[in-house]
Amino acid sequence: MHLQDAVALVTGAGHRIGRAIALGLAEAGCHVVVHYGRSREPANETADAVRERGREAFTFAADLARPEEIEALFCAIEDRFGRLDVLVNSAATFLRVPLEETTVEQWDAVSAVNARAPFLCTQHAACLMREVESRAGAALDLAPGSIVNIGDMAGVTAWKGYAAHGASKAGVLHLTRLTARELAPDIRVNAIVPGPILPPAGEEMSEEAWEKKGTRVPLSRPGDPSHIADTVVFLSTNDYMTGDVLFVDGGEHLLAGGGRDDA
Repeated sequence: MHLQDAVALVTGAGHRIGRAIALGLAEAGCHVVVHYGRSREPANETADAVRERGREAFTFAADLARPEEIEALFCAIEDRFGRLDVLVNSAATFLRVPLEETTVEQWDAVSAVNARAPFLCTQHAACLMREVESRAGAALDLAPGSIVNIGDMAGVTAWKGYAAHGASKAGVLHLTRLTARELAPDIRVNAIVPGPILPPAGEEMSEEAWEKKGTRVPLSRPGDPSHIADTVVFLSTNDYMTGDVLFVDGGEHLLAGGGRDDA
């Protein structure tokens, strides 16, 4: 199975891992819907890079905390392409607040983007993917519809200071398994848990400090966004995988405990 001329939506594709995923899918043959929240200029740069790879790019702004804007995003995809073959739920917030200081408003805001938005995107994508399967999927020899959720080690181990974030990301991993079972056999759902791929957004860290941090994992080096992009392409083309959670973390998940105590 291949991705030539497939249509992929990557949420949060304007920068960081989302951008790498968008470009990886473009190199694999996908036309890419570049979703962004407020980062219009970086999203346009991602779209230009997709076009440089010979694929079509379509940018769309949507606040994933607002269900009506998610619906508008998928309506725009259907109007523009009439199909969707790959969804990557990459966009997320990364709130660091101690448990006892976390407010209800903060908890709800994190859950809306990190957990509810992937759920709603999956619902909308499933409807559109099933239309494709019944109309043109077989003719184009595409892999069955593929959904890939980007998880987080905070959803696997207990990180102090990340209560709302960790709980939301744990929910994403279980959502992956639930939707994989409910949407089979025509739609596959998998997840990736990245390790030390990029320094935390907004955190000042020298290259030397980042390299040193990477030595803490069994492979003794940090990763690269291309490692995540390559895994998304793999999961989208291997049509006998669903409900899997792949750790792309240099072996970080093997460390005893794994709890982060730097809050």
